[in-house]
Amino acid sequence: MTDGAKLPGNPLEPDDDGRVLGRRESPEERADRRWGELLQELRVAQTGVQIMFGFLLTVVFQPRFDALSGADRAIYVVTVLLGAATMGALIGPVAFHRMVAGRRLKPETVVWASRMTLLGLVLLLCTMASALLLVLRIALDDSLAVWAVVAMVVWFGLCWYGLPVWARHAGATRR
Repeated sequence: MTDGAKLPGNPLEPDDDGRVLGRRESPEERADRRWGELLQELRVAQTGVQIMFGFLLTVVFQPRFDALSGADRAIYVVTVLLGAATMGALIGPVAFHRMVAGRRLKPETVVWASRMTLLGLVLLLCTMASALLLVLRIALDDSLAVWAVVAMVVWFGLCWYGLPVWARHAGATRR
């Protein structure tokens, strides 16, 4: 499970320009490095999600909450549930690591934690869209709110998924 990494002592193959690509690291070293990178990414995502989720939890206690329509209350409930699911997915890697730490499963842990993080990012996109819909339905005409949310979902999709997929493709074709 080396994700394409060569083991130390094995020659790394040069690319077409004669450059050596990759790193000389064992599967365990690679897993440690990838785990550290993943933790940094999670710290950024978790902070934003925790702040947003905290605000969502307070909405129900605001005086204007009683004035929300049935549809807006349903959107709110969906948003809170999506926010909770997002928190679970983005905190899940930490719990996963803690449960399997010391059992020589670091490479597998990184794979599962990466999957949970990607799921968390998809759930975060859904949470953001739902929260935006709730707020914008109050601030704008309903149809305009929907179009604004669609535009933001497209923007998030481009930033979070489209650009990285394009970069992976461009990097693969360059190699």
